[in-house]
This record gives sequence, C-alpha cells and structure tokens, in this order.
Amino acid sequence: MATHAAHTTIVTGGAGLIGSALLRQLNLEGLEDCVVVDRLGTSEKWRHLVPLRFADYLDAEEFYARIVADPGAFGAIATVFHLGACSSTTERDASYLIANNVRRSQEIARWAFERGARFVYASSAATYGAREQDMREDLDPHALRPLNMYGYSKHLFDLWMRREGLLDRAVGLKYFNVYGPNEDHKGSMRSVVAKAYEQIGEHGTIGLFKSYRDGIADGEQTRDFLYVKDAAEITTFLARSERAGGLYNVGSGIERSWNDLARAVFNALGRNVRIDYIDMPEALRGKYQYRTVATIDRLHAAGWTRPMTPLEDAVTDYVRNYLVGGTVLGGESDLASSPAPTFSATR
Repeated sequence: MATHAAHTTIVTGGAGLIGSALLRQLNLEGLEDCVVVDRLGTSEKWRHLVPLRFADYLDAEEFYARIVADPGAFGAIATVFHLGACSSTTERDASYLIANNVRRSQEIARWAFERGARFVYASSAATYGAREQDMREDLDPHALRPLNMYGYSKHLFDLWMRREGLLDRAVGLKYFNVYGPNEDHKGSMRSVVAKAYEQIGEHGTIGLFKSYRDGIADGEQTRDFLYVKDAAEITTFLARSERAGGLYNVGSGIERSWNDLARAVFNALGRNVRIDYIDMPEALRGKYQYRTVATIDRLHAAGWTRPMTPLEDAVTDYVRNYLVGGTVLGGESDLASSPAPTFSATR
C-alpha cells in the first residue's frame, strides 16, 4: 500500500463547520498534505471541500479500518486533528454516542500517540453542564455535570485521556458557541445567526426566548460567541505551540446577549430590527443557561495574543459574504467592502 512520503496531517470531521475552517486555515498557512476524514452521506457537506486543498479524502469507516489493518498506512504523521464526532446535542442514542465519540476517539488517540503524532481533539463547553460562571479548565473533572448525552460523551473522553496519562501531551479544545460559514448541513444544530438569517428572509423578524429570571430582560441572556475563523486559527496555534498541553477553552472570553446577536444580523442585512420574544418550552426552563462565558487565561498563557473578531464584524462577514450568496469557505471573493444587500419591501 502506498504511503505518504512527507509528514502528513490528518483532519477527522474535515468537511464539518470547524473542520473545513481548519482546513482553510492550514491552506492559508501553506499546508496541503492533509488527509481529510468525514462521513459525507447524502448531505451537501461535500461542497465545503471543493475549494480546499488536501492530499486525500477517506470516509470515516474506511479510515478506521485502514489504521487498524495497517497502522503505518499513512506514513509519518505530524498532527492528528480529531474533530469528527456526532455533534448533535439532541442525539438520544447513548450507545451510538459512546461508540462514536468515546470508543472511536480512544482508538484514534492510541494510534496517533503510537505514530508519534501531535494529537489535537475537540472537547466541548457542553462538558461544563449548567454552570454559568467560573468555567475554567482546572475544575475538578468529577464535579462537572453535563446536561445532555453529547456533553457527557465528550466528558467521558476527557476523563479517559486524563486517566491514561495522555491529556497533558495532547490538546483538548472546549469550543464554546462557534458559528460561521459551512454549517448549512447541521439542520437544527445550526447557529442562531444562520437561523435568524432564514427567519428574516421568511418573516422579517427573529424569534428569541423570553426571560424567566428576575433582573434579566427578554433576549438579554448571554453566550460566548466565537467566529469559526477565529476558532480555526486558535486550533492551529495551539497545535504548534510547544507550551500547549491539556484542556483549553476556545471562546472569545466575552459574553454577548442574544439581542446583540439579533441586532448584528439585522444590521448586516440593512434591515430594521424586529424581534419577537417567544415562550420557552416548559421542558427547557429548568435547564436553560442564562449566561456562559469562557475563561481564556490558559489560552493567553500559551501565547495567544490576537483579539477575537468582534461580534458585529464577524456576523457582517458571515451574512454578507457567505449566507447571502450561499458561498462556502474558500470560495469567497473579496466582498468585505460590498454594500448591504437590498431586499424587497414585502414582509
């Protein structure tokens, strides 16, 4: 079987939201000897790969079978970016999540370490559960209480990495609310920016949940929103950093409200702000977080100094340069100075 002569980079989940942005970032940094692994299925996710440059694409099952049958199949491995997972927070099949997000991740981690590769993997802010403050990577891991099976599957893998003594030699990334181009395949898991753009086009309004907590107005619940281009750049930065090891929050470190996000989408479209506050489902009210924000001290300690893209700038870029034209990352033209698109007066 042919092997790759140069040191190869593996990107699992490479056609997804963060994975395709990571591939774009690697291309910008001059790296093209990448093997992309994903499950394309019947989605339009394949479109995300079209403008990107890489050495080979393999379906996830083919990749796993190959590394089991021949661990040296891909030659010398520089870095394994393991972003492939079931990322649906509403997935109810716990057995599937364990098999895919835990057991399969363990197999890939063992293989990466045996090959002497740098192992960088996606954890999640969902591992923090209902916490609304003090979201720090050095919390007692056994004190964390994820709220859904997706978050728990990510937590189980973090615990395994720690138990096996591998965590400090790897980089685990607790991504917060990442949004941006190439999330069209995610359905109900798309960001509120993507959903808001669709709602404005259909109804001229955006629906946000009412607040049921004293002192917090409707739509003033906050999140740590991070543009996917920043997430990708942080990911390659930590992969290269000799100081980086262990878990890292990947967020902006700034909390912004849902109202802020909605206004940014309207402004990007040159539309008047029209927000409808809707009842939150009873089942959600007991577990809804009113505040999330990453502490990014560890990221700064690793040497990261660049400010994150401001929410308004990022939303404008996403809406005008990607959503309006249905453009994928890497397929964009220089539209940064283009005027806001015009819409008909009908609502």
